[in-house]
Amino acid sequence: MKSCAILTMDCLDDFEAYDYLIDKPLAAMGWKTEPVSWRNKDVNWDQYDAVIIRTPWDYQADAEAFVKVLNEIEQSTAHLENKLPIVKWNIDKRYLKDLTARDVAIVPTIWDSEFTEDKLQHYFEHYHHKDIIIKPCISANADNTFWLNKDSFTKHISALKEAFKTRNYMVQPFLKDVLSEGEFSLFYFNGEYSHAILKTPGQGDFRVQEEHGASIKPTAPCDKLIAAAQKTLEAIHYLHGTPLYARVDYVRMGDEFVLMEAELIEPSLYFNMDEQAAPRFAKAFVDRMSFLTL
Repeated sequence: MKSCAILTMDCLDDFEAYDYLIDKPLAAMGWKTEPVSWRNKDVNWDQYDAVIIRTPWDYQADAEAFVKVLNEIEQSTAHLENKLPIVKWNIDKRYLKDLTARDVAIVPTIWDSEFTEDKLQHYFEHYHHKDIIIKPCISANADNTFWLNKDSFTKHISALKEAFKTRNYMVQPFLKDVLSEGEFSLFYFNGEYSHAILKTPGQGDFRVQEEHGASIKPTAPCDKLIAAAQKTLEAIHYLHGTPLYARVDYVRMGDEFVLMEAELIEPSLYFNMDEQAAPRFAKAFVDRMSFLTL
């Protein structure tokens, strides 16, 4: 039986993770899985045939150290998925610029650095919105993500200065469809569509993670949403090849769907939302590994 490390963090007690659901289908196909923290400095990566990045949901606190670990894995005999070049590209949300160059529609975005209070008025005026979102270019789990209202943003100034004193950040209009309808996530394994979910924030919140009280349910995406997602996957393939796994997050803006993020590093793949999702993932992984050994 071949061995596969499932790259995670030291403790997932405060998170909802579903990667255990791939253990049985992978075992049935000759692969033994083992969770391994990316912070464990004593790991011999050569003992594994493969490493799949799954739940290192604290990497944004030290992205440089995280990438260093991935480099060590890449230099070992283990095969890393998703691959290191695509991780390095995807780790900074400025990758969205590359996707827009391939005609992928994204949420309108201002890219900035060196935050100062006087910039906020410009952001509100630029979007003609009373509500905006500011978040780091390197982030996960909605950490340091701020929903600001034009009439009450001053109470967040101290936190904003602290969050962005050394970080590049992005500014977007707040899309109210996130509250009324939710955010759609579509999942692709080896470039093939698997399943989709709709994430709706909890009462009084705007974040769509379960850890922040959001509700998650399976959904059947319409043809227009499927077409938008497929265009994003084609752009990713053009730029960096086809990843083992991809999650593309969309929200409705007017009469179109716009990309929030293309998650290619450690997205929750919500195997619990479709009983065939874990077997599909296992087959995609095994097919990929079999191709590499041909």
